[in-house]
Amino acid sequence: MQKLIINGGKRLGGEIRIQGAKNAALPIIAACTLCGGEIILHNCPRISDVYSAMRILTYLGCKVGFEDKNHLSVKAENISVNDIPDELMREMRSSVFFLGAVLGRTGKCRITLPGGCDLGPRPIDMHISALRKMGVTIREEFGVLDCTAEKGLRGAKINLSFPSVGTTENIMLAAVLAEGTTVIQNAAREPEISDLAGFLNSCGAKISGAGCGRIVINGVEKLHSCEYTIMPDRIVCATYLSCAAAAGGELVVSGCRPADMESIMNVFEQMGCIVHSAADKIYFSADHPLKAVAPIRTMVFPGFPTDAQAVLMAALCKAKGTSVFVENIFENRFKHVGELCRMGADILVEGKVAVIEGVERLYGAKVCAADLRGGAGLVTAALSAEGVSEISDIHYIDRGYEEIEKVLSSIGAGIARE
Repeated sequence: MQKLIINGGKRLGGEIRIQGAKNAALPIIAACTLCGGEIILHNCPRISDVYSAMRILTYLGCKVGFEDKNHLSVKAENISVNDIPDELMREMRSSVFFLGAVLGRTGKCRITLPGGCDLGPRPIDMHISALRKMGVTIREEFGVLDCTAEKGLRGAKINLSFPSVGTTENIMLAAVLAEGTTVIQNAAREPEISDLAGFLNSCGAKISGAGCGRIVINGVEKLHSCEYTIMPDRIVCATYLSCAAAAGGELVVSGCRPADMESIMNVFEQMGCIVHSAADKIYFSADHPLKAVAPIRTMVFPGFPTDAQAVLMAALCKAKGTSVFVENIFENRFKHVGELCRMGADILVEGKVAVIEGVERLYGAKVCAADLRGGAGLVTAALSAEGVSEISDIHYIDRGYEEIEKVLSSIGAGIARE
């Protein structure tokens, strides 16, 4: 069992480059099954969730592999099956994207329910409802979905009751090769939606309105090969800025998109950090004691992202005053709180609200990651703590962060993997 050993209290400084976005890469990798010829994805992160997606592609009959450090090659000419085994589906939540993609390619798909971090109920009812409107017959039995588009997928008008990112992306994947036009009303607006549309359009799809509340997909007969660069990961960027805020120091973060992070940058500025941004860089300084911030409510984009809640909370544990988080997206998003309290944090959770009373110091402790972003929050807190922390179950962290210990070591952190 691997773990991270962190010797806290070291000031951070230097420059890091942000990896490709996990939440953009995974639906794009699934989308490769819709294409003929070879796809080259640049800036693809080498994280465990990407390797899980690659195993699904291989099972389906694709040839897939990293040609260079972050250049992924996918050849999907010979899709030979349309079912995905339970053990592959359980590896990550984003395996559900293969439902829309495989249906779009073969007209059939048989899957079990996806796995991933336990963040509370995340039903795929909206995915199923949307696909049924597009002509898919779905039989559900014992956790297995048997899906068939007997007369082919067809365009439909779909109004989402909630702007779900996953549902929006699955509809897009199913619709690009469907007959006719699909319109998604109340679509999710996250930047990762626009990145998926950008990739599909580069392959010959006809998608307009991505990033807005109304997306229109005109079905085409086929998609072709392309080269595409995956967007930078805004949550990874928020994590490393949180590490610098918690431990103190100055960072230059390159290869990022500050325009995608306005709600997060606003919080850092309230904390007393100095933040300057350029086209693809952020200049960040945290040389003074942090201050508490106004209540933060997680919301869909362009609001504050739920994925950034844990790392910002960890940075605020030593901020002077009282900060409040209201978690509006997932029920079980405060699992990291108990572990932060082991390190000396003063946090009270009541339902979907967490109240953080700033303390003067945190102390190194043995803690356990319970999910991806909560694990990153523990890393953030450990960097600012006195003494040595040991973080176990770091396979959760590896789902979304590419060699986190090497990145943080490069800017002065005392961190090692054992």
